[in-house]
Amino acid sequence: MAQYFEVHPENPQTRLLKQAVALLEKGGILAVPTDSSYAFVCHLDDKNAVDSLRRVRGVDDKHQLTLLCRDLSELSSYAKVDNRQFRLLKNATPGPFTFILEASKEVPRRVSHPSRKTIGLRVPDHKVLQELLTLHGSALLATTLIPPGDTHPLNDAEDIRERFEKVIAGVVDAGACPQEPTTVVDLSGETPEIIRQGRGDAALLGL
Repeated sequence: MAQYFEVHPENPQTRLLKQAVALLEKGGILAVPTDSSYAFVCHLDDKNAVDSLRRVRGVDDKHQLTLLCRDLSELSSYAKVDNRQFRLLKNATPGPFTFILEASKEVPRRVSHPSRKTIGLRVPDHKVLQELLTLHGSALLATTLIPPGDTHPLNDAEDIRERFEKVIAGVVDAGACPQEPTTVVDLSGETPEIIRQGRGDAALLGL
């Protein structure tokens, strides 16, 4: 049965978030709010947790998962970032962007793209999630909380608990999210390419 943590969106209770982080450390999956929509997250280095994340979301190992990072310095430890890419990232983080970058050796092979060796990374602009990442102490693996067979993410924490309470460890409720996907920008090639236009303003990147 999933634990339910109702937290303040601007001043989240550290005591509750520490309890949520403890579930991650035990290999559990959490439903958490982001600056785009709710997402499932798990510990990056726990293979069983990653497998469970894919099962709950209903995706196979070809589906690109995303790493949620606290800041640019953490992001650059999981991806190979040159000066040009860093300038673009600095202009758009934190914020509702997902960047496709060449994965570094810090990323387990099982979670990077199987053929391209890339990884999706982002630095979310959401106080609750930022505090959770800080307490966890490292990046979290994530996927948008879209139920199998659906096309839109769930945005009500009570609905999420009702639907997934038997298969995830906890739900962090900080109210509704914007429910607009991130803008996905591929920085792994010679020139930046917008793969999906979402909530993030491409003008911040000069694109």
